[in-house]
Parts: sequence; C-alpha cells; structure tokens
Amino acid sequence: MIAYLGTGLLGSGFVRALLTKGNEVNTWNRTFPKAVALEQYGAKAYADVKEAIAGAERIHLTLKDDASVDEVLANAAEAIAVGTFIIDHTTTSVAGAKSRTKYWGEKGINYSHAPVFMGPINSLESTGYMLVSGNQSIINTILPWIEPMTGKVINFGEETGRAAGMKLAGNHFLIGFTATISDTLGLMKAMDIPAENLASLFDQWNPGSMLPGRLKRMMAGKFDEPSWELAMSRKDAGLMLREAEIAGKQLVVLPSIAAEMDKWIDNGHANSDWTVIAKDNL
Repeated sequence: MIAYLGTGLLGSGFVRALLTKGNEVNTWNRTFPKAVALEQYGAKAYADVKEAIAGAERIHLTLKDDASVDEVLANAAEAIAVGTFIIDHTTTSVAGAKSRTKYWGEKGINYSHAPVFMGPINSLESTGYMLVSGNQSIINTILPWIEPMTGKVINFGEETGRAAGMKLAGNHFLIGFTATISDTLGLMKAMDIPAENLASLFDQWNPGSMLPGRLKRMMAGKFDEPSWELAMSRKDAGLMLREAEIAGKQLVVLPSIAAEMDKWIDNGHANSDWTVIAKDNL
C-alpha cells in the first residue's frame, strides 16, 4: 500500500496515475476535502496523517517547502515503521534534503528526495522528469516504483542533496527564461510589433537549439575567440534599451545584464566573446 501526503494539483495527478496502475493508495492533505476528492478514483482519504500511513510500504510527499515537509513528517513519525521508504517530491533546499536523509536514515527509514520538472498534466500522464541522488542502493530499490510515475528519471549520483540543487538550478533557468520572454514582449510592444510576430519567429528560428553549444563554450572559457564581441552585444543592448525608453516602457531583465556587460567592458573585455560575463561563475 502507498500513502500519498499532499494532494494539491501535482499530488492529485500522481495519486490518480498510481490508482490507474492498480496500486492501493491512501491520501492525506492538510485541506481534507482535497484528499476526499480522490476517493472517486479509488483512493482512501484520511484526516489523520498517522492513519493514512499506517501499514504503508512507501510514503510519497508533494508539499510546499522544507518547513511543511518537516512538520508533516514529525506529526506522522510514530506511525512510520522501520524500513519504510519516504519519497519526497517537494522542491526544497539542499540543506533540508541532506538533513532529512540523515535524520530518517538514523531511524532506519529510507528517505529519498526526488523533485520533479512536471506540471499537473505530467503527473497525471506519467511524463516529465524526476531527479534523484544519494545512496544508490536505495535509489535502485525505488526506481521500479518511480520510473512508471514519470517520463524519465535523472540520477545525479551519490551526492545527497544534488537532486535538490539541480531542481533549484533548473527552476532558476525557467524563471530567467520566462522573465526574458516578458522583457522581449515588452520591447516588441515598445516598437509597436505584435506579440504574434515573436511566435512566428520562433516557429522558424529556434534559439533553444543554441543552448547546449552556448553552455559548452562558456564552460570551456574560450572568451578570446569571439563569435559576438562583448562591445557589439552591449551596443545592441543599448539599442533595445533606447527603444524601450522612447516608448516609456520599463524593461526588467535587460538593464541588469547591460550593467554586467559594462563591468566587463571596463575590465578590458570589450573584444572578448560576450559570454565572458559568466567567467566569475565558472
């Protein structure tokens, strides 16, 4: 039997998918009606977290943050039997993932942090990505359970907490990616260009295809062989900022990037590849 703690949008999708695969699932949620709503699909809802996990071979969690995970597990602790597997899909801090792995391991309980790059539809359809790291013996045990829950499991090796860090790094990129799209749309609006034109451009030109090569170049540190000189990219950034200024449009991301470019130009890197702005982070 599986206990699932946290049945919001992501958790409810996981529960429904587990049920369709023939699993028996007990559910608990702080807001009890959200757990009850899954009974129509075959789950058993419990208002008491200890009752929900009684007799469970494994416990899955999808909660808000470190504090909520620690609180829920503390409330459930007396009902968690030695040898139980806890698989936590919550996005948390690296330190939190490490401390929980150590704490529960000392009690003979197998805690694994397995954060995801998934939305509600992914958890329901068992697509997307799930990240793991840490004790490989434990991971090998849980793989047959978690692989059917996702499209791909990415294993980052023995380092406890590495999966938590990679989830944060990935989310950082997604936040920056989305903020940059917002800035780009703002620039287009300033230039009186319909947003649909950006979609048309990306239908034909996929900047995402450049990402692996760009990352490889940056990691190699070959800034003295420019494909786009920093001074020239800064010139273009200036044109963009000027267009926005003329239209009275405030961009959010680009001003910070331009300031970083100016710093590296002042340090003598005007003719370096513009990716030199990442040098201090390598």
